[in-house]
Amino acid sequence: QVQLVESGGGLVQAGGSLRLSCAASGRTFSSYVMGWFRQTPGKEREFVGAISRSGGSTYYADSVKGRFTISRDNAKNTVYLQMNSLKPEDTAVYYCAADPASRWNIPNEYNHWGQGTQVTVSS
Repeated sequence: QVQLVESGGGLVQAGGSLRLSCAASGRTFSSYVMGWFRQTPGKEREFVGAISRSGGSTYYADSVKGRFTISRDNAKNTVYLQMNSLKPEDTAVYYCAADPASRWNIPNEYNHWGQGTQVTVSS
């Protein structure tokens, strides 16, 4: 079992940056593919990006490609989401998730979720 705790959310103006962190418990963090998702009220959870176990491969939604970067530090059991050039439409609760069964961009594939952190981008 792995527990995930996100941090780093907040209020930022459009064009600004934030870095989210997701700290994982346990000694098997490096064995998990990690994903980031976001959700706004009344909408389904949306894929943001994912990173391979080693960190050597990343995969992003088209809506954030070129603006967001996912990285991980396996020694610290932490995955990061660097968000630049933020837009009001990026406003959402952001979740990290671990260990997808197969498809990295499908929420139901993931076995473990954090509690989420709110990101609000003002115009």
